[in-house]
Amino acid sequence: MVWKADAAIASELGSRMKATRLKKKFSQAEVARRAGISVFTVGQMENGKNTSLSSLISVMRVLKVLENFENLIPQPVISPVELLAENSKKRRK
Repeated sequence: MVWKADAAIASELGSRMKATRLKKKFSQAEVARRAGISVFTVGQMENGKNTSLSSLISVMRVLKVLENFENLIPQPVISPVELLAENSKKRRK
């Protein structure tokens, strides 16, 4: 995996968000209205600037890419052996 600086990742995320918005033929104003945020905030996101996590989630929902969240941070999988060990620890307490 190639590691990038935080600013480069934010910039790439903003570019992808903008490309997705344009592909869906939404204006920044439309995304902002549907997400319940300001046009300024949408512009900040698309330029890779700091915005809130709740704003990001709202925009992802509007752009219908929120399902990609599972790929971003997958749900941890607990193996049956780990689950058994955890349950054994709880019983001992």
